[in-house]
Amino acid sequence: MKTYCNFLIACFSVIATCAFAGSIDTLHGGDFNNAPTLAWKFKANGPFFGSPIIDGQTVYVAGLDSTLYALDLITGKAKCRFTTHGPMRATPCINGMELFLNGGDGNLYALDKNSGKLLWKFTTGGERLYDPFDYYQSSPVFYNDVVYFGSGDSCVYAVKAATGKMVWRFATKGVVHNTVTIGGNKLFVGSYDGNVYALNIQSGQLIWKFKTVGHNYFPKGELEFSPTICNGLLFISGRDYNLYALDLEKGYCHWNRAFERGWATRITASLKNDSLIYVSTSDDYLIIAMRAYTGEIVWKTNVRNNIMSSCALTGGMGYLGPLLGKFYGFDLTTGAIKWTFATDGYNDNHLKYYKADDSFRDDIYSIILSNEALVVAQQNTGGINSTPAIANDLMVVSSTDGTIYCVKK
Repeated sequence: MKTYCNFLIACFSVIATCAFAGSIDTLHGGDFNNAPTLAWKFKANGPFFGSPIIDGQTVYVAGLDSTLYALDLITGKAKCRFTTHGPMRATPCINGMELFLNGGDGNLYALDKNSGKLLWKFTTGGERLYDPFDYYQSSPVFYNDVVYFGSGDSCVYAVKAATGKMVWRFATKGVVHNTVTIGGNKLFVGSYDGNVYALNIQSGQLIWKFKTVGHNYFPKGELEFSPTICNGLLFISGRDYNLYALDLEKGYCHWNRAFERGWATRITASLKNDSLIYVSTSDDYLIIAMRAYTGEIVWKTNVRNNIMSSCALTGGMGYLGPLLGKFYGFDLTTGAIKWTFATDGYNDNHLKYYKADDSFRDDIYSIILSNEALVVAQQNTGGINSTPAIANDLMVVSSTDGTIYCVKK
């Protein structure tokens, strides 16, 4: 396969709907309009690619050091830990007292969320990394007493939440690191074989599939990033530089938008009833607000680096971080960046790879000589691959510098 490190440098959700009910400010404690200050930080033994989740007074996050951490939301101190036998790149899922965890070792774990006690374990055919830029694993999704997730063994699984017994399995022809999306009686998921699959949620039977068009660099059109539902359409993006808006019932494409320089990575549906989606891009360096029905661009903002995270949203603000090592607060109406917060990795290592203005150094190609080296550079500078978690006046962000940051208004 063609090495594309230089290309990347040079160019380089259960149900998500647009329907909104209730007050966003009540749910999230209002906007972070101004630059937040550090409340606490927690240092682990390896990078974080999965996102933190907040449940009550506890933050849960899993890392590449094969450890799930349960941290006190107020102090950042560890309450308990659970260790698997594989690097974890997924986000945990909680239902009631149970926490479901993709262990990165080919196992799905059900734990008691308070004690970390193992309740059951389900074993797949194994996990694997597709290539150095395969940043994520499939996060488990709980729905109607069943847990759904994809695996590196190319299968999608439905497992009984109470017992860990398999309900059904669906085989694709590529790694499945998407987090599934559920709408109506259908489960939607993309595979690295370049197909989007719509499955019957009860039986796992195929309803329809859609094939991406592919690209010179990525002929399979691998589907690395997870689908999102908004305004009756399924949005998913491939490594073929395209964002697709698919029909939920029949699977045909209503519209697609090609990106000039690279991938559309994450799609976040607006919390308001305004038919907007927020699209993160990699090599275009843009966060884009689009009309869900047409793909019309409302605004776009350059953040100077690849974005792999989806947005966290409050009433009038959005929050995300690129692989540069900062995370941003931006205005949802205009896209204007209102503040930035730098990670320790950025502060310590930024000038090893970037100029003061955040553009790459002129000698970058003599510093980064491989795809693997590029990923290491992103980790060293505290890149943000995850989505921030918000509770009232606190925001929690995980970073590839191995640190969990909690900031406050």
